[in-house]
Amino acid sequence: AAQGLMAGINAALKIQKKEIFTLQRDEAYIGVLIDDLITKGTDEPYRMFTSRAEYRTLLRQDNADLRLTPKGFKIGLASKERMDRVIEKQLKTDLFINFLRKTSIKPVDVNPILEANKSALVTQSMKMFKIAARPQLGFSDVRKFPGVEEFILKNNIDNEVVEQTEVHVKYSGYIEKEKNSADKLLRLENIKIPANFDYQKIKSISFEAREKLTKIQPTTISQASRISGVSPSDVSVLLVYMGR
Repeated sequence: AAQGLMAGINAALKIQKKEIFTLQRDEAYIGVLIDDLITKGTDEPYRMFTSRAEYRTLLRQDNADLRLTPKGFKIGLASKERMDRVIEKQLKTDLFINFLRKTSIKPVDVNPILEANKSALVTQSMKMFKIAARPQLGFSDVRKFPGVEEFILKNNIDNEVVEQTEVHVKYSGYIEKEKNSADKLLRLENIKIPANFDYQKIKSISFEAREKLTKIQPTTISQASRISGVSPSDVSVLLVYMGR
């Protein structure tokens, strides 16, 4: 079904003489599925497990609309009304996150909440974001912080935005780490390999890598790096050969 959806989208785009539509591994599970089938192949029916994705923190169910609606809108698969809702959700989420990052809370206000949740007390004012990130606290506790509930009501923030904000606060370290990793992958994704490239002429990469690359014919350095049998040193040689 996923492959059929992508095939249908690209068939329609080709008729309209528009650019091909692809999804990367950090953008959607469809991207993981298609990339796995291209670079790794399979001898039996492919099953899409979340464990196959290295960017699971980015590919969450709560941010699927934020990830994919802009792409769908660009190619005509999402309405303007839907796009407007996503923009509003993103703006309000950013607004709430920034409020928590910039607003401090005093020990006298937060320590009773921390004590009730068996979390270490504080001796000086701290940013709400840092306190909210503690694993012992839920966002029902954060809403008890002075000014938080008022901020939510004033800005008409709904439960979806609260959930999105909570996930970002709790997992910001992991999310940032995966984003950095995905950005590195994207840089390699931007280095294209010419069609029908002759890998046999590059004798400084391993025999196995030459055979695999010749068979699969990856379109980018990033795709080549994910092929089983292609080592980091092989990728380095390819980068040099492509003038990078």
